This record gives sequence, structure tokens and C-alpha cells, in this order.
Amino acid sequence: MRVELDEPKCVASGQCVMASPEVFDQREDDGVAILLAEEPGAELLDGVREAVAICPAAAIRLVEK
Repeated sequence: MRVELDEPKCVASGQCVMASPEVFDQREDDGVAILLAEEPGAELLDGVREAVAICPAAAIRLVEK
């Protein structure tokens, strides 16, 4: 699975970081999410799915390769 993050849509809520800190972080200057792992391991997918579900801007997608 591959994670896609649409940074321009991000509203910097930080929900993704709280759900999956191994995969997401936030920029220091504006809080916009950044992707740490585009293809996270299977053990991280539950957290990524949660991040997708709770993102208020719908800026995250999980795509099958």
C-alpha cells in the first residue's frame, strides 16, 4: 500500500500525526503534514487507515500498489 498526501489540502490539524507518528509529521513553520513513509509496513497500516478516516481535510489517501 502507498500513502498519498495532498499537502495543499492539509489544514494542519495534526490528527494524522497523532494516529500514525511513524508515517506522518508536521512542518515546524506552518504545521502542514509531511509524509515520512510513502510505503509503510503492514504493521503501520491500521494507524494510516485511522489517519485517513479522521483527516478533516480528506488530504490523505491509501492506495493499493
